[in-house]
Amino acid sequence: MIMAGALLAPLALSADHPTLEARRKSLNRLLADEWEYELRESPELATLLGDYRYNDRWSDFSLAHVQEQKDDLAHWVARFAAIDTTGFPEQEKLNQVLMLRNLKERIEAINLKTFEMPIDQQDGAHLQFAEALTIIPFNTTRQYEDYLARLRALPRALDQITGILQQGLKDKLIPPRYLLEKTVKQCDDIAAPAGDANTFAQPLTHFPEAVSEADRKRLRAAIIAAIDQELRPAYRKLSRFLAQDYAPKGRAQEGIWSLPNGDALYRFDIRQQTTTSMDPETIHQLGLREVERIEAEQLIIAKKLGFSDLKSFRASLATNPKLIPTSREQILETYLRYIAQMSPQLPKLFGLLPPTQLDVKPVEEFREKDAPSAEYIPGTPDGSRRGTVMVNTGDHQHRSLVACESTAYHEGVPGHHMQISIAQTLTALPTFRQQAGYNAYVEGWALYSESLGKDVGFYQDAYSDFGRLSDELLRAVRLVLDTGVHYKHWTRAQMVDYFHAHSAEDEPDVQSETDRYIAAPAQALGYKLGQLDILRLRQLAQKELGPRYDIRSFHDEVLNGGALPLDVLDQRVTSWIAEQKAASNSQSGSAK
Repeated sequence: MIMAGALLAPLALSADHPTLEARRKSLNRLLADEWEYELRESPELATLLGDYRYNDRWSDFSLAHVQEQKDDLAHWVARFAAIDTTGFPEQEKLNQVLMLRNLKERIEAINLKTFEMPIDQQDGAHLQFAEALTIIPFNTTRQYEDYLARLRALPRALDQITGILQQGLKDKLIPPRYLLEKTVKQCDDIAAPAGDANTFAQPLTHFPEAVSEADRKRLRAAIIAAIDQELRPAYRKLSRFLAQDYAPKGRAQEGIWSLPNGDALYRFDIRQQTTTSMDPETIHQLGLREVERIEAEQLIIAKKLGFSDLKSFRASLATNPKLIPTSREQILETYLRYIAQMSPQLPKLFGLLPPTQLDVKPVEEFREKDAPSAEYIPGTPDGSRRGTVMVNTGDHQHRSLVACESTAYHEGVPGHHMQISIAQTLTALPTFRQQAGYNAYVEGWALYSESLGKDVGFYQDAYSDFGRLSDELLRAVRLVLDTGVHYKHWTRAQMVDYFHAHSAEDEPDVQSETDRYIAAPAQALGYKLGQLDILRLRQLAQKELGPRYDIRSFHDEVLNGGALPLDVLDQRVTSWIAEQKAASNSQSGSAK
């Protein structure tokens, strides 16, 4: 044995034949280097994750930098592809596979010029700058200095966004005109308030004790000057461009099909957002079947409550005083109550538990008109900033409390907060996997989580249970509407009509949701497709493992690999089921 090792050592250590250990180290170093590149490229991402080295700047949004990024991505592809993973542990092989998949998909997106439409009414760049206030820390003088630098850099970033929009005009890649008209008002609303009243002045309302009085006075004056003299004029400049040069040339048709190469764009969006190869027609038909199934379950509840059909029951929801919030505060309190109710029940469903706490806050007023009913903002991995459920409390008298329970579980626990905060603790995985955000997995898990309240005895109120089904129905409706507008050439009016016929959503959500699907093709497909995949895997585990099935072990297996493409999740869970069966059979054989 010693002689064989000695004879093999020179070959194994040669430059042309690196050892297994050397190749594994090379991959890990490369993964770490690539992650550092991502943080440098996206200071906003770094801030979100609690890395504050780049808090004095924004990403480079220039057209020239897009080409530089494409070249960088190709370079990373070549370096990762060059590593021979023969003999690697399965998870390390998967690290390379997932990284290459991500990098190649991003190159494909650049080739399709998906970056040329960075402005929309819901998640446009002009809104993201203002929303960044929720993740920027303000604990030290240095952090205020960094914020001042960021404010002063914002006009340049907005000019770069304008340059992207101008290229989009040349390539005829532009959102619908009516949605762009909304963005003009949003820019005006951000620019209008002066001085302390501006949303970017929020950090001045309360300085921490660590900032001296002299620094407070200096920083207040400098930040107010940057807001009034640089930032507000920059937003007004963008607003004028949108109003005069961009929005008037917006496309007339709602669907992405009307863009050059629109069908190819939509199929790419589906593949990216769902991590499946499903075609639009299959998704559309699946949506129709799911709508029919869920409505049949809803009808059972409606009849128990004394209604003969869904239409009359849904109409009653809008006038039922029990379901209409009397204030913004009541909506927030309702979310807090349901999250507090679920938290102590989690050990019944999971071995892994969320390591950090959760906040519930209202959506900022400047964007509440076009924001969804609720959304989740991840906290930092070290827990220094909590994960936050942002709840839309605007126009509260026209909203409904019927689906608050299911949405609280979706956005909070055991949904987004639990899945994302657990992923951030998986130190055996490289950081890019801890922070992975595959849409169908992340949103599919959150939708699946809504039903877990049933497993621990919640949804005792019939209206709340109807709300749970209404939330699931909404995700089925999305399959129909998204493919309807972007594949079947439906108009917005057709979408709204279908929405009214097949949902109990309140009117503000019907309008904002419809516009959301138009603005972000295929994103809304991930929820139902991901949920159905997790349910299928759960049913498979129950069938194959029988009495040995443990819901906590199943959930932990789904969660302990971080977010994954659905095809990879399928392979992971089916392998786990096979391992559990083999271990059980082995134990049975030993017992005999």
